[in-house]
Amino acid sequence: MKEPNGKKIEIDESSGFCFGVTTAIKKAEEELAKGDTLYCLGDIVHNGQECERLKQLGLITINHEKFARLNHVKVLLRAHGEPPQTYRQAQENRIEIIDATCPVVLRLQKRIKQEFDTESPDGKEKQIVIFGKNGHAEVLGLVGQTHGKAIVIENLEEAKQLDFNKHIRLYSQTTKSLDEFREIVAYIQSHIIPPTTFQYYDTICRQVANRMPEIRKFAAAHDLVFFVCGHKSSNGKILFQECHNVNPNSYQIDKPEEIDPLLLQEAHSIGICGATSTPKWLMEACKEAILSMTKN
Repeated sequence: MKEPNGKKIEIDESSGFCFGVTTAIKKAEEELAKGDTLYCLGDIVHNGQECERLKQLGLITINHEKFARLNHVKVLLRAHGEPPQTYRQAQENRIEIIDATCPVVLRLQKRIKQEFDTESPDGKEKQIVIFGKNGHAEVLGLVGQTHGKAIVIENLEEAKQLDFNKHIRLYSQTTKSLDEFREIVAYIQSHIIPPTTFQYYDTICRQVANRMPEIRKFAAAHDLVFFVCGHKSSNGKILFQECHNVNPNSYQIDKPEEIDPLLLQEAHSIGICGATSTPKWLMEACKEAILSMTKN
């Protein structure tokens, strides 16, 4: 349907918070509504605008250094999850944990810990490998299950540096590209040296992976696409790249103020989409800004 300005402006229905982020934000809002002081260990979501909204409601974002100095307070753990050390620290400091770790991440943490705690039948050393972004909150939580011994690889080139004479157990950060993961699996399978074994576990969240075909279809249906996403979002970078591959007239923006009015002049159909860390209200605000800029 066309807007009064004669342009079609559509928000992608499949874009917006995933289940894990929705739950974390709901828990934060519920605790803040009680009037208690609530801390959050790291940004609750990789979106500056949403973090600012929750800050206005009273949420205090802290780092691990500050966390270690707190006592007798409430701290929310975001969807990304945390290493075991965080829980031990909370117990020592009598910190009440509001645990919003995504169930998908929680299951992955348990699988990796179980793998780490289980010896190979032949007693041979095995490498626990995580396909993910070094330093990412979720990845830090996963590596923590192995006392820091897991190997993190960010791409195929780094996978080529693995020791193919040792058993390999491959996992993935939940928000990584399924295509890249399969590429890495195929490479390791073709280079493993028997009797060494290779086992892999596709631990990519389907809520994220399923957005790939949806975002491609959406981007192809419009002259101009604005991908609304915080600059820290991991899955945002992947999804935006998909948008841009399909439609080179795609632009990543963090907020309505970043929309370039000159881009709107020739576009008849404008699409607005985002990452699993992008709130719906922010995409709506971008639509309102476009309508305001294109008034006849």
